[in-house]
This record gives sequence, structure tokens and C-alpha cells, in this order.
Amino acid sequence: MEHKKLKPFPEDFLWGSASAAYQVEGAWDTDGKKASVWDNFVRIPGKTFKGTNGDVAVDHYNRYKEDVRLMAEQGLRAYRFSVAWSRVIPHGNGEVNEAGLAFYDHLINELIHYGIEPVLTLYHWDIPQGIQDEYGGWESRKIIKDFTDYAELLFKRYGDRVKYWVTLNEQNVFITHGYQLEYHPPGISDTKRMYEANHIANLANASAIAKFRELGIDGKIGPSFAYGPNYSIDANPKNVLAALDSEELNSYFWMDVYTFGEYPIAALNWLKENDLAPTIEPGDTELLKKGKPDFMGVNYYRTMTNAFNPLDGVGFGKMNTTGKKGTSEESGTPGISKHVNNPYLEKTDWDWDIDPTGLRIGLRRITSRYRLPVMITENGLGAYDSLTDDLEIHDDYRIEYIREHLYAIQEAITDGVEMLGYCTWSFTDLLSWLNGYQKRYGFVYVDRDETDEKELARYKKDSYFWYKNTIEENGANIAAEKQK
Repeated sequence: MEHKKLKPFPEDFLWGSASAAYQVEGAWDTDGKKASVWDNFVRIPGKTFKGTNGDVAVDHYNRYKEDVRLMAEQGLRAYRFSVAWSRVIPHGNGEVNEAGLAFYDHLINELIHYGIEPVLTLYHWDIPQGIQDEYGGWESRKIIKDFTDYAELLFKRYGDRVKYWVTLNEQNVFITHGYQLEYHPPGISDTKRMYEANHIANLANASAIAKFRELGIDGKIGPSFAYGPNYSIDANPKNVLAALDSEELNSYFWMDVYTFGEYPIAALNWLKENDLAPTIEPGDTELLKKGKPDFMGVNYYRTMTNAFNPLDGVGFGKMNTTGKKGTSEESGTPGISKHVNNPYLEKTDWDWDIDPTGLRIGLRRITSRYRLPVMITENGLGAYDSLTDDLEIHDDYRIEYIREHLYAIQEAITDGVEMLGYCTWSFTDLLSWLNGYQKRYGFVYVDRDETDEKELARYKKDSYFWYKNTIEENGANIAAEKQK
């Protein structure tokens, strides 16, 4: 659809930015916090770029007031952050750490003081090592109660001030990378175990949402899903079917459960055929149906272009975690699809397709299939940024990236998509899980690298000022700039 005129962004649109506890806080063993699985995983040689870890990260734990002041100066309307589970319940269950809870009290109060809406993520990948060792974490149904108890603690503690809640961040990523691809903890490669753990995570997500409803918390809650809409490489019906299969197995397989409490039929049938289907016990479906969210959180970075992949075709190839463009390998699921190069799209240095129109396509698909409002909980460009001698960072490429994606959102709004807000990834530079500190996403440059923490000084990038202006104009500048 080509519109004659685009609708404006809603007046109450949440112009925001985002982070995750492990990637920004540091203070990994401070004030009663115990280890998460990531605190230990990064110490395994070869797992992260140059052995980087989040022990200090960008020291947000000690510098949160400075960071929030920078948010306020920018005019940010929302800030999405995660709570480190092992900071507030060190083992994952049992004793509660008041010092950890107090830190998030202070952060939330500081945000509210400046008129910034807190968007709290319950889980952003850092499960406490204690319950991972005790019963295997996401592979045990014991986690359903522990995660629900943890969520209830946060609901009761912060529910008077927090109105937007994200349950699980990118469940599709932490489950597949942790239990199939070995990139994330616990570093397992077992597809059957992956689907079992994923089902348990679905139950935990639904249970937390059901608890939120039971407590009568005044606010909205939903998961945050890493959505990469799937295309066919061409009109060959085999490739079109491969794209549909990939959409069902890699997207609807999660979002259908979040919204309908049921797995997509063709995907579940294929899992049964290949002895990969999760164990669905009596009562599971009933619980899943109690977990319908108030909104779909979407982390959008790229689309995936597909071709048919025969039963003897390619499997999982190596990811580009070095930033050397063109080093990612072809990847696929035999008998389903393989991801191939899209000749119409540019790529980042980490080989991610840059596709703003794909965001519009994804938003349309979600709206048509689920009839839910959408919050973009992450979108941004990981790139090499340079600090000049004048302590400036000229990141026009990031401005262009965000502008193009916001234009696609405005087109989607005109299409009829209900948008709650847009959170860039990220506000400050941070630790990119596998990619170290060289892959920068923030509006604020943090002066450190893989080998030297330096003074962790903060510097505003050009994109900081551009986004400030965009917020002031409530996005009215987007279409005007696009037309220049």
C-alpha cells in the first residue's frame, strides 16, 4: 500500500530506549548478588569476543543517576531495563536480597522523577546459576514456580510505579542459542531438549502473566519476541513453501503460543514426525491460554530470506561474531529451509540484513494474525563508532537506520497497526553478548574497549541529538526528512 498521507505518531507514543542488566550493570558480585549463568559462561575460553565479560560492563549499577540524567536531557519518554534475577533472589529461589531490590527501587524512582516511563523486563537471559545447578534451569518444571514467585515479588514491589512489563526477552533466542546452537549458556546442542526447555519456558511465561492478572496489577504485560519475518527468495513454489515453513517454525511457533495458547498445526505435526515434540502434560494447554498478553513486544533487526533445503541439505552454519563482513556461513534446517542472501538488501558488518520495510511487513503480520497492540522493545544498529579528537561521534549511519525504521513504523500505523512505543537498542553502548564492546549500539558512547575499562566516560553521539529532536517533534520530522 502506498498512502497519500501518513498518519502521525500517537500523542502518547513511548519514545524510548533499552538495555539489559548483564550488559550494562556490572557489579556482578556486589551487595549480595550471586552469579548468573552468564557470569560463568563468559569465563569459558573462546565463548566471547576476546574473552569479554560483564563484570564491570559500563558500570550502570554505580552510574545509573548519570545515565538517567542523560536520558532526561534527551527527552526520553520510556526506558526499558531488565532486573537481574540473581541480584534480587541470589540463588533463584529462597532468600531475597533487599539490597538488590533497593537498587531497582532507586532506578525506577529516578526515572519517574524525570518523567520517564519504566518498562521492566523480568528476564533477559541471566538465570541464576544456583537454580541452573540445582535442577537444570529451563529444563525442569520446577522453574515455573520459581519464576512465578520471582515475578510476583517484582509485581508487588514495583507495581505501584511500573505500568509496562516484559516477561521473557527473546525466548526464541535464549532457548535455541542455549540448547541447540551452543552459543549461549548452558551450551547444549540437543534439539529435543531445546523443544522441551522451550515448552517449559512457555509455561513459566504464561504462569507469570496469570499471576499478574490474579494480583490485579494496574498495567500492561507481554513477552518480547525476536521477530525476523521470512521471505521466499523467488516465486518458485518450493521456496515459497520453505519461507512459510520457516515462518511457522521460527516465528508463529512462539507467538501463537503467547496469544492462542496453542502451537501452529503444521509445525507441531512436523515435530511429532521427527520425534522432537515437547511433552505436553494435562493442564498445560489450560495454563498457556491464561497467558494471553496485552501487547506483543517485538525486537526487530532483520528479515530472513529462504530457499528450499532438502533432507540432505545444510544445517546450522557459523555466526559472524567478529564484525568481519561476509564471514557468516549458510544455515538451515534440513527438510525445511535454508537462509540465503537477499540481493536487494544491504548488510551490517555482522551480516544482518538491513530491511526497514521488513519491519512494516512484520507489524502487519502480527496485527492481522493476533489483533494485539505492538511495542517495539528493541531496534537498532550495531556498528563501529569512532571517538574524534574533539570527543565527538559522527554516526550518520545510525541516524539513517533509525529514521528508515521509524518511517516504516509510521507507514504501519497508517496501515492500521496499533503501536504503543519504540525502544531503540540501546541507550548507552554496552556489552554485546558474544561480540564484546566493539559492536556499539548506543546514543551515548562509553569510552572503554575489550582490554581497557578506561574511565568509562560518557559522550553524546550525533544520533543522541537527532533522536532528541525527533522526540520533541513527536516524529513529525521523520516523513519530512525522508522526502528530502
